Amino acid sequence: MGALDEGHLNLDLDIGMKNGCIDLAFELQPETLAIQDAVKLLLQALHEDVNREGIKKTPFRVAKALREGTRGYKLKVKDYVQSALFPEAGLDEGVGQAGGVGGLVVVRDLDHYSYCECCLLPFHVRCHIGYVPSGQRVLGLSKFSRVTDVFAKRLQDPQRLADDICSALQHWVKPSGVAVVLECSHIHFPSLDLDSLHLSSHHGFVKLLVSSGSGVFEDESSNLWGEFRSFLTFKGVKTQALCRNGSSVKEWCPSVKSSSKFSPEEDPEMVSAVVSILKSLGEDPLRKELIATPTRFLKWMLNFQRTNLEMKLNGVNSAKVNGEVKEKRLHCELNMPFWSMCEHHLLPFYGVVHIGYFCAEGSNSNPIGNALMKSIVHFYGFKLQVQERMTRQIAETLSPLVGGDVIVVAEAGHTCMISRGIEKFGSSTATIAVLGRFSSDNSARAMFLNKIHTTNALKTDSSSPF
Repeated sequence: MGALDEGHLNLDLDIGMKNGCIDLAFELQPETLAIQDAVKLLLQALHEDVNREGIKKTPFRVAKALREGTRGYKLKVKDYVQSALFPEAGLDEGVGQAGGVGGLVVVRDLDHYSYCECCLLPFHVRCHIGYVPSGQRVLGLSKFSRVTDVFAKRLQDPQRLADDICSALQHWVKPSGVAVVLECSHIHFPSLDLDSLHLSSHHGFVKLLVSSGSGVFEDESSNLWGEFRSFLTFKGVKTQALCRNGSSVKEWCPSVKSSSKFSPEEDPEMVSAVVSILKSLGEDPLRKELIATPTRFLKWMLNFQRTNLEMKLNGVNSAKVNGEVKEKRLHCELNMPFWSMCEHHLLPFYGVVHIGYFCAEGSNSNPIGNALMKSIVHFYGFKLQVQERMTRQIAETLSPLVGGDVIVVAEAGHTCMISRGIEKFGSSTATIAVLGRFSSDNSARAMFLNKIHTTNALKTDSSSPF
């Protein structure tokens, strides 16, 4: 056995004894190592230095996130349900319906995430469950979220996920019936059409509502289903958008219907790397729903290949003002969408960038055009990034073009905040970079930030599930 340095020994030989057998630490398990090797290959294909700070540990972080996000394959519903069925008498027959006999129970707003089997990107799931108890027993409320997690933590599509949850509860709880409604949100695939840069034409997320029912809920036109939908409507769920019998579900993933002009050539080694990841997660890469998944995942990932993008400054030089100079005026470009990929976890983050700068009212001092601003945001977004760095880079690039006085604010939702152990649904991140006058003039910063507030630049109604 070769010699190991003390640090490596302390880190990697963290093993336990279980049932008399060696239980390998997570970082030493074959599945973890295989995913790390695959991710290293993918990073190298993106022309990244796998040894640079920032991404040196990315292969391990990706392996941890993926294995944690698909742990449902090893979980069993009965382990959560069998010990959580509690006696509840309810009402006598003929008197009414309540409790453990015939009373409708609705559990709403269970936030989860799952990984899309079409493209391997995480999608957000808000689950609502209704059931009618029978046999004078009820299920502990926390177990509905546990059961949902068993099936959400797998490679999934929305309809199958709803059906899995419904079937499992019907089988193990044995109620009179179960109804499940899922609100699912999947990030769009951005366009790489640098000529038009019509980023505003893309909404942030594809949204889909699906349902499943069993027992007394098999007929979705029944009065019971109507009551269940009413309880969801009270919470703002637009139940009229429910897809029936799987309609519109098959191609809900943007990778399936993406019309992007960007079509990277398939690299057999990269495809094999993604296949290796699927196998390490316990999946069958030959399952018909997964056959095209490696290609779709690579299509997303290669959006961020560093060498394929150019920033078009169109001959714009540093700002110069000739003639009589009047008082500088604040110019703003707000709500410019961007897409990027977190270099720490290879997961997307999406949001908007706001830019402010002071421009002198001189004879040759025209404001920077919107198209140029979008080009710069586009350029720095389509990389393996961290939001703090991206914000700084945009500001530093713009500074000489606008005379040095520039402020940049980026606001984004990060899928790494929901699709890992922390699971912080509803969180968002804002970063700011200031140069020139904005770095010392508090009133100038306040004026710009007030512009963002008054124009309601970051809308949360339909563009983001975070």
